[in-house]
Amino acid sequence: MPRGIPREVIRHFERVPLFASVSKKGLRTIVEAADEIDVPAGRALVREGEHERYLYAITEGTALVTINGKQRSELFPGDFFGELAFLSGIPRTATVKAYTDLTVMALDPRKLDMIVANEPGIARQLLSAMAKRLQQNQPSPTA
Repeated sequence: MPRGIPREVIRHFERVPLFASVSKKGLRTIVEAADEIDVPAGRALVREGEHERYLYAITEGTALVTINGKQRSELFPGDFFGELAFLSGIPRTATVKAYTDLTVMALDPRKLDMIVANEPGIARQLLSAMAKRLQQNQPSPTA
């Protein structure tokens, strides 16, 4: 492990399912490409319709996901979001707001593009997560 990266930061990333299949070298690259952001409870981190491609991994706290003003899910440490915007470049499909004080690792899309190219396991995980999110975001059939 290179100097300057605290072990607890590496451990946070190891617990994110998206990065479970990443090599140690890849994990260090991801950590170096990420910025830690603290978000106070009640503040939106991303808003539906925004155009930005950052991918976020939650390391502490809880977030709420809303679509068209309706709560869809909760996110906890180890969860990530932003894969739809990152992979497709489309505007954000949901708003993610800190329910409690929140700490996230934000991954710059340009750096993440290079990481994905070198770590095919991440690409598979992102595509799988995107498919699940698209399915979850579909309106439920009426009876």
